[in-house]
Amino acid sequence: MSRLADIPLSVLDLAPITVDGTPAETFRHTVDLAKRTENLGYNRFWLAEHHNIDGIASAATSVLIGHVAGATSRIRVGSGGIMLPNHPPLVVAEQFGTLATLYPDRIDLGLGRAPGSDGITMQAMRRDPRAGINDFPDRLDELRRYLGDSTPGQRVRAIPGQGTHVPIWLLGSSGYSAQLAARLGLPFAFAGQFAPGYMVEALHLYREGFQPGVLDAPHAMIGIPLMAAESDERARFLATTQQQKFLNLIRGKSTRTRPPVEALDWSPQEQAMVSQNLGASVVGGPATIRQQLDELLEATGADEIMVNTDCYDHADRVTSYEILAQVQRDAG
Repeated sequence: MSRLADIPLSVLDLAPITVDGTPAETFRHTVDLAKRTENLGYNRFWLAEHHNIDGIASAATSVLIGHVAGATSRIRVGSGGIMLPNHPPLVVAEQFGTLATLYPDRIDLGLGRAPGSDGITMQAMRRDPRAGINDFPDRLDELRRYLGDSTPGQRVRAIPGQGTHVPIWLLGSSGYSAQLAARLGLPFAFAGQFAPGYMVEALHLYREGFQPGVLDAPHAMIGIPLMAAESDERARFLATTQQQKFLNLIRGKSTRTRPPVEALDWSPQEQAMVSQNLGASVVGGPATIRQQLDELLEATGADEIMVNTDCYDHADRVTSYEILAQVQRDAG
């Protein structure tokens, strides 16, 4: 039996705005996708913090998490992730403590240390770009104190938040967060959906350095782009939407989601850069999807897979998650 049969499958939704759509439409699609993937048996539904990016509508991540959690009943909803350097740890603890109080045992707090924005946007958020990210471990420690049990003499508490023990994940695309998660005994999620090159090495560092803490044993999740369709040809066609998005990102153009195309007008250098960013992509019909996922699990030993399907038509996105769920059932 394939490992795929037993691996938890989860969803990363980047709340994409189409070239002719609106944030309101995006939010309707996000809720619909959460409901449908919950019914299909997916484990988690995460949303990511990005700022000043015209193709992504999840800037107010905790607000959208609450909206999705309120529209669903079982699936875990969380952040993939909250960029901790952008926020006072107390505020993050209050937000996610509130979410965990409203939706007990269903909220995840995935944390990243990148800004999720450019320098000008960082200034607009009143963040000093000179501060860097060197204080991330201290911020993380402070946040964990606010979510843990209160201690004698503690003068500042997160209310709500204190004592909720919201599960914290560390997210990353390099070895830094992998090693920090290992040292603290936390679960780790690798961002293979945009930076796949260091995936195997980061997971190795995580497992090799793991010390029991919150977890007794390491738990590694990988994020990947996946486009499933009824045939390989159809899947490759739909996947040109995500290729266009990365191409426009390289060119400094709008990242709004565009319809698929038969062929892309790009230089060999641009094609190589896009292919590098999407190096962990799984694209194809059911048989191809299963083969590629089996190979990926063999190479990484991942304990969980989080899938981001980025395509223009919402119905095609739903179909992709339906096909993946059926592929997993057939692998059992």
